[in-house]
This record gives sequence, structure tokens and C-alpha cells, in this order.
Amino acid sequence: MTARRLPTGGRIDRSRKVTVQFDGKPFVAHPGDSLASALLAGGQKITARSFKYHRPRGLMAAGVEEPNSLVHLRDGARHEPNAQATMVEVFDGLISTPQNAWPSLKFDIGSVNGALSRFFGAGFYYKTFIGPFKGTGFWMACEKIIRNAAGMGKATTLDDPDHYEKINAFCDVLIVGAGPAGLAAALAAGRKGDKVMLVEQDHELGGSLLSEGAGGESDTWLRNAVAELKNMPNVQVLSRTTAFGAYDSDVFGLVERFRDHLLVPEAGKPRQRYWLVRTKRAILATGAIERPMVFAGNDVPGVMLASAVRKYLNRYAVLAGESVVVATNNDSAYSTAIDLAKAGAKVILCDLRRTILDALSSRAKTAGVELRLGYGLLKAEGRGQVRGARIVPVDTNGRASGKEIAVKCDVVAISGGWAPALHLWSQRFGKPQYHQEFDAFLPMQKTTVTSVGSLVAAVSTAEAITQGYDAGGDAGKVDTVANGGDFWGRDLLPTTVITKADGTTPGKAFIDFQHDVKLADIDQAHLEGYVSVEHLKRYTTSGMAADQGKTSNLNALARMAALRGMDIPKVGTTTFRPPYTPIAIGAIVAHDHGLHFRPTRLSTIHDWHQQNGAEMIEAGAWLRPWYYPAKGETLRDTYIREAAHVRDHVGIVDVSTLGKIAVQGPDAAEFLNRVYANGFKTLPIGRLRYGVMLREDGFVLDDGATARLGENDYFMSTTTANAAKVLAQAEFLLQTAWRDLKVHVTTVTDQWAAIAIAGPKSRTVLTALTDADLSKEALPNNHLTYVTIAGVPCRLHRMSYSGELAYEIYIPAKSGPKVWRALIEAGVPHHLKPYGTEAMGALRIEKGHVAGAEIEGRTTMKDLGLEVFASSKKPFIGSVLRKRVVLEDATRPSLVGLEIVGDDGARAGSLLFGLNVPAKGHGEGWVSSTTYSPALKKNIALALLSKGPERIGETIQVVDFVGNQTLRAKVVSPHFFDPEGYRQNG
Repeated sequence: MTARRLPTGGRIDRSRKVTVQFDGKPFVAHPGDSLASALLAGGQKITARSFKYHRPRGLMAAGVEEPNSLVHLRDGARHEPNAQATMVEVFDGLISTPQNAWPSLKFDIGSVNGALSRFFGAGFYYKTFIGPFKGTGFWMACEKIIRNAAGMGKATTLDDPDHYEKINAFCDVLIVGAGPAGLAAALAAGRKGDKVMLVEQDHELGGSLLSEGAGGESDTWLRNAVAELKNMPNVQVLSRTTAFGAYDSDVFGLVERFRDHLLVPEAGKPRQRYWLVRTKRAILATGAIERPMVFAGNDVPGVMLASAVRKYLNRYAVLAGESVVVATNNDSAYSTAIDLAKAGAKVILCDLRRTILDALSSRAKTAGVELRLGYGLLKAEGRGQVRGARIVPVDTNGRASGKEIAVKCDVVAISGGWAPALHLWSQRFGKPQYHQEFDAFLPMQKTTVTSVGSLVAAVSTAEAITQGYDAGGDAGKVDTVANGGDFWGRDLLPTTVITKADGTTPGKAFIDFQHDVKLADIDQAHLEGYVSVEHLKRYTTSGMAADQGKTSNLNALARMAALRGMDIPKVGTTTFRPPYTPIAIGAIVAHDHGLHFRPTRLSTIHDWHQQNGAEMIEAGAWLRPWYYPAKGETLRDTYIREAAHVRDHVGIVDVSTLGKIAVQGPDAAEFLNRVYANGFKTLPIGRLRYGVMLREDGFVLDDGATARLGENDYFMSTTTANAAKVLAQAEFLLQTAWRDLKVHVTTVTDQWAAIAIAGPKSRTVLTALTDADLSKEALPNNHLTYVTIAGVPCRLHRMSYSGELAYEIYIPAKSGPKVWRALIEAGVPHHLKPYGTEAMGALRIEKGHVAGAEIEGRTTMKDLGLEVFASSKKPFIGSVLRKRVVLEDATRPSLVGLEIVGDDGARAGSLLFGLNVPAKGHGEGWVSSTTYSPALKKNIALALLSKGPERIGETIQVVDFVGNQTLRAKVVSPHFFDPEGYRQNG
């Protein structure tokens, strides 16, 4: 392989030079080069090592179908693995390194696997490491080694310094592919006045036209088309953009590599953009991918697709070799052979067919190409590079029928036909149609998706352009270019496998180059019964690499069909799924990470909390005041002081984050009666009731209070964490199971600010501020009234979470700060202080109220001591399954209180064991919530303990294996403080 840069030609900017680096060596390139063309021009023969056998591999293709040349790009935080060298634009300072090779690309110790290849066939790990032994111990040990060897590149663990953008776009026509058909479609649609988006994965428009000789008729057409499109304000052209996914309702996902062609993106510029495009109709002009031929040594560096050899020659002015053997079964490779011969290469063309068009034969011979009709390529000779080939007469099945001939060459160019790139079409519509004359699957035309060009086997560039104009709207002039007379589908011989007369190959012949799947592996899978296409794919891993089988799928299907004696369509096709090519996770995530992953919700009183020294804590999507430290205070000091102050005086806490749902309609009471375990039909207007909600499986989902504001108007509150979950369940039930109920559920969480005021002086503060009669007789517990505070109409609920005399004030959200400040001012004579969620937690633990730590998805009403709330007079969600035997088991962990012995508090998650029981295993329960109680002057906890209520008075062990802590605790009632409720009901 003696590649070289030609002194003239190509579409590169020879006026400028850039230096790129590969494997520590510098290579001179020009703007317009790809990394692959720069390496080829610089004589780099081996670019990678194969996945399983670590065989030397070189460039095979020139586009997204490249299976071999995967490299690392850049270094440091911008390091990127598994980049296709064929798709990387050169830029000054580009650093690339080989992967999957150690200690070096030239000498890779992993190549020893090649000598052991007979043991590494399809499914070898199942048969080698599992079959001969009893149990799984040996396999588990080997699995670690196999997993360490898996994969190709290594990703960086450093934070990505670049940023990415997401864009939603809408258009009349989305055109994927800017080859001749796509450009023609864009011109026609643009001239009509349609809003057009033209998407091209390459950095240059033109597609197959870029592989034609520079300066010809096609260049003139291309130049005029691009110029006209750029002057159309209704046409948006996105180059360096891949349409990776096609979805229902004509939605497409795109990734634009906006600044990937620079060493570092400019300040403020995204590296990539993720586009979500909704279009009225789409035109797919995605082209076709050349199929390789299967023969011994078809992976040796220097064996390349014929179209790639031509592209390197005409686009990049790189002659891949001086002596080339072209092997084909169709007409398209003749253009490659002719162009190579004109560039000075010695060319032998082996065509499996015995007859071809006279015009094609004449063109080849005139150019100096040596034609060998009826010949196939039996083997490519060489290891680190092609040094020769063995060609042989063959029959129509690809089997040798004559004497082998050894020829010297440094490049082998192969063409086994073409496979239309119908991935996007298949993602949307499923199975395509097989066309025997083309030995290919083609898409069908759909109402809103039109396929054009090589995707539907257009016979010429002229026909592709005509199809594009028709699809775009057939507006304006229809310029075209002359036919090349090299259509691949004319008289194609559907044979790609070349073997000896006995059907074997004189060496390894590969189907999937990236995953090292050999022809013999497909044969072995067939022998072992893996004849389903999907089973074949998974057993051999053919088509499962990063290239998703772009060059291997059809050859694998054809081989299985031949082995089964069936036609290809009867064997079937694998399922195409997004993405079409690998895409960066960063592009999909864009700004949706860290604090931007979801909106951080703030109450309208948030600024006051920050201005007054509150330490904030995340609570679901919200930021809430955690504690308000005085100078020098720790968290523990602060929450103990705050909780004690509430018990002795009065405090206020911002509870705006509670979920709030308006339940309205004639059947609102019936709806609540079904979703809550306790009854709600009899709740009078002006009253509120604590309720428990279950999942269908009988476990507790959430708890909260619901107030009846009017005849058909209820106000439901939920915990902060479960607000969305409760709303989702309510909407699901109303839209599916209970469609007959006339009820609307609406989230009003953001419409209301909420403040809880608690403590023995809370009534005094509110009475002075509102002039309302809030006496025990006028407003008993679990009643509501309406008041005005600082000129703001508010709703006042008398209810307690802390166990103190307490109220909840619901305020129009924008007036929340005004009412909060009014409470602070009115409370000065009564020593009112704000308190945070940590003190609130301490107060609720003292009272024995359950919260998220207890309602964690595994507990029932019985477990939590809430069985008294479950109605026996009505069915409700979860009412049947909560009575399952396993949930009625008397030994289930149940809610208890723990008084910790000693000065150290227990840690949540600690396990519980009997006093004289070895602390092993999962214990008899666990600690759910823990605090220091200022009211009791001791450390306490809520816990779930097996047979809990029966063990009141027992002393147990509290063991934290992670923190290496063992304590003793006395089992008590979970209601530590004021169990009779005198304070909250006073």
C-alpha cells in the first residue's frame, strides 16, 4: 500500500497546511481533508486493531460506514473515544491516538488471540467458561477478565468543559441528505416558498457528487445549486448534522456537530446542538452504502471499498495505491477502476460476471484497465498491508472453477453491490421490501415521507435529481447532469462470498469487521440452531458494534439465507433503532444536568429566608429553609433551639412546598372516597380531614389533609415529595378506570403560599393580627375559616403537624412574603421565631407523625399504626390487596418509638436486633427517623420493628454496620410527646 497525495486535483485547500497528530507522529494535511485522508496521504497503513483478535486494520471506507478506523480524539477533559477517522475534519492541533492496542499499534500483545481463534468463535464465552464446570464460580471469575477486555475506546472521567444546546424547530419540509437528489428537492421546495430544512452529515454539500472528478459538469451543477439555496431565506441548511432518529408524527432527532471541527469552541458557543424537528413532510435522500465482498484476508490493511478508493482520489487527491485489484459484481466499481487508471495506477478489474455492457468495457480498456471477466478475488495476501492477491475464475455462486493466479498489488478495491441507507425509514415504518434485481431492501413511499435517489435505487445521477425535483414540488427549472452509465443495479450478480471449489475460504473471511465476526461464525450459528435473524445477531454479535452493521448486515443475512436454502426476505431483517450513528450523550442532555436537570422550585418567601441567614436544603424539586443558625451554632444546636422555642413560645415555618390539588366537580366526594382509605363523603363544608392514600398493591402511597371548601370543591394537600405522583395517579384513574366520574383535578401548588404557625402562643398572635374569633369553640381542630392578614384575604386551617396548637395559612402566592413579614412583626411581643425543616422533623418525631422516611413504598397502614383510618364500609384503591396474607403477617415490622440509651443518637437506616441476639444479617427491623428531643431531653427515633407493639418496654440493639456503631434502645410508643393531644386540641 503506497498511497500518496497527488500534486493536483481534489477539493482540498492547498493554499493552507495544518498539522495533525496520530499515534505520536505528525501528518501534514489541508483544510477539506478528513483525518482518514490525511493518514492515508501520509502513508499510515495500520490505523486500528480489531476488537477480538487484535488483527491489524486499515481504512476500509470513507464515511459513516467505516468499521475499522476508530480512534481517540483530543486529550484531557475533551478526550473522545471511538471517533471514526473518516468523519473527523482536520484542524491545526488535532491529536488522535489509536485504541484497543497495547503496548503499541504496531506491536499489540492482544494479537495472540488470533493464534487462539479456534477457541474464540461465536458464543465462545458460554461454551468455554460455563459449560464444562458445575456452578457459576469459574464463569464469574472469567467474566471480570472478559468485561475488562470488552469495548474499544476509553472515555474520560473528567467533567466535560463544553456546553451543548437543545433546539425545537418546525418546518414544512425536512430533507435528509444533501446529495444530488436532496439538493434538487431543496431547490424545488424552496422555490415553492416552503419552509425547508436541509440536513447533511458532511461538512460539504454534494454527497456522491464530491466523489466525481473535480472541475467537471457535476461541479458546475453543484456550485449553482448551493449558491441558489444560500440565497433562499426560507431554506435552512445544516451541515455537519446527522439525522439520527425518525419518530411518529414526523418528528426527527438531529445532532449538529457545530464546533467539533475546532480544537476548542469559541467562548459562548456550543460544541454540539440537539435538534428536535417537527415537519409536515420529509424527503429522505440518504443514499446507499457499498457492500464489501467476503473472501479470505478481506480485512488486511489495503482492502477498501471501491467507492472509498474513488472518494479519496477525487475529493482528497489521495491515490490509495500504485497497483490495484478491483473486485466487483456490479457496474459501479468501473468508475473507480477508470479513475485510478487515469491517475496513473495499474489496475486489474475482476468482475464475477462474464458479460458486461460493451460501452462500459470499452471505457475501461481505453483507460488502461485490465479486465478479468468471470473472475473473483479468492484471497488478499499480506498482514500489515496488502502485498498481493489470488484471483480465480468463479461460477455464479462465487466458487472457484479454475486455476488461481497470483498478482502483485498494494490495494484491493471491492464492491459487492449497494445497500440503500434506509435506517431512518425503517425506524419509523419497520420492514422494507426486498428487490431481487438489486439484491437489496428498498423503502416504500409513504404519505408524508418520500424517498429519493440511491435510497430507492435511482439508476443515475440525472434520475436522482429528477426524483428530488418531483419530491420537492417540481418548481422552476430542472437542470441535470449527464449519466455515468455505471448504475450498480444493472445486471448485478447477487454473489458476495468467494470461496474455493469446496466452499471453504483459504483463510479468515470476515462479515463484521468491527466485531471480528467471520464467515465461519455465521456457519457455526446455523449449525447450532441460531437461524432467527435476531438470534443470529446476538449470538455472533454481527451488526451490534458502533457501526450497527452498516457494511455487514446484508452479507450476514445473505449467508444465513443461503445456508437455510431460503430467499433473503424470508429470513427477514434486523430491527433498525436510533441512533443512526453514535451521538454524544452531552448533546442529548444539553443543559439538563446538575442544577439544570429540572427546575429548582422556590417559594415566594425564599428571598426572605436567604436574607435572614437560612441554610437551605433540597426537598424534591424545592429549596426549603433547613435551619436558621445564630452565630457559631451548628445544625444540631440550631434545630434543638428552634424546636424547643416552638414548644415554649411560637414559631412559623414555610410550607408552601406541600402539594396542593383542587378536586372539583359533582363527583368530587365520590372520587376522594375511592382514593383515600378513610371516608370523605360525609365531610362537611368548612372541615378538613387527614387521609391516607394507598397504591393498588396495598402499600401506603401518601398521606395529607383535604379540606371541603364548597359543595363540589375540595382542596387536597400532599407531601412535598409525592405531589406529582399523587396528581399523576388521580389523572390516570379519571382517564382510564373512572371515566364516568365528573371530576377535574388541577395542581394549584404554585397558586398558594402556605405558612404553618405553631406553639402555645399561636392563637394569640393570629387573633391580634386578624381580629377573628379563633377560640377553641369557634374554630376547633380540623376546621377552617377565612381571615384577612395585612389586607390579604387568606384561608386559615386549624391543624397540627407538630403536636402543638397550630394553624396553616393559605395565601395567594404573590402575597406570601407580605403575610410572612406581617406575622414576624406581629409576633415580636410573643417571641415568634422562624424554624426550618430540621426542627419541623424533630417536632413530628416527638409527636409520632409518619413522613417520607416511613412512607417509603414498603409499609402498609397496619405497619404504620394507621389501620384505624381504613374504612370497612367502602372499597378504595388498595383495599383488596392490602389484605394479602403476607401483609397481614403479625411478624411484619411495625412502627414503634425508641428511646436511645446514652448520649449518642442513632443513625437512620440502623438495623435492630434483640438484646442477646448476634448482630448478623438484616435484623428484625430498622430505624427510619432519628432526632434529639428537646422536650424529652434525650435521643429518640422512630423505627419499624418486628412485632413492634408487643415489644413495648423491651431493650434492643441498634446497629449501624456502615458507621460501626452499636447502641441500646428502649422500645416505647411512637407517640413520645403529648399522646393525648391536649396541646393541639386546646
